[in-house]
Amino acid sequence: MPDNEKLSKASRRIFTLAAVVLVLDQVTKWLVLKRIFPGDEITVIPGFFNLTHRANTGAAWSMFTGNNFLLATVALVALVVLWVSRRHFSADRILGQLAFGLIFGGIIGNLTDRLLPGRHAVVDFLHFYMQRRGTYDIWDFPAFNVADSAICTGVAIIFLINWKGDSAPQSAS
Repeated sequence: MPDNEKLSKASRRIFTLAAVVLVLDQVTKWLVLKRIFPGDEITVIPGFFNLTHRANTGAAWSMFTGNNFLLATVALVALVVLWVSRRHFSADRILGQLAFGLIFGGIIGNLTDRLLPGRHAVVDFLHFYMQRRGTYDIWDFPAFNVADSAICTGVAIIFLINWKGDSAPQSAS
């Protein structure tokens, strides 16, 4: 099979998975917007997991809060750079295609939130925390969403692919 035909098949897989991630992300965010008031939380597993509705104009852990336009621009640049460099990161292999599909879908999902009129913030709704029994002490993890999960999983897969590749014995040529 010629390289361009293989790349075309790989690109289709990446786009398909990115579309699935985007749809799942936007449907879950739409449900949150319709069912949970901003700032409210619904306890799912007491002392461990809530569904919430938070608007984040920043990046991870609310860094750079209020810089929505700058972060949208960074996301667009990241998409272009990732697309151009995808061959370098094993996008011709199934695991690489999985990773890139997750990352592209996640970035586009959060970018959609930033650019949609009336939203202009990423909707976060998965809130994990741990509360020590008998106390009010809480170890809190920032709320996140499907797109964030997809991005983190995709990046982890790329690290694993490259780590595994770097640890392979090198030929002595």
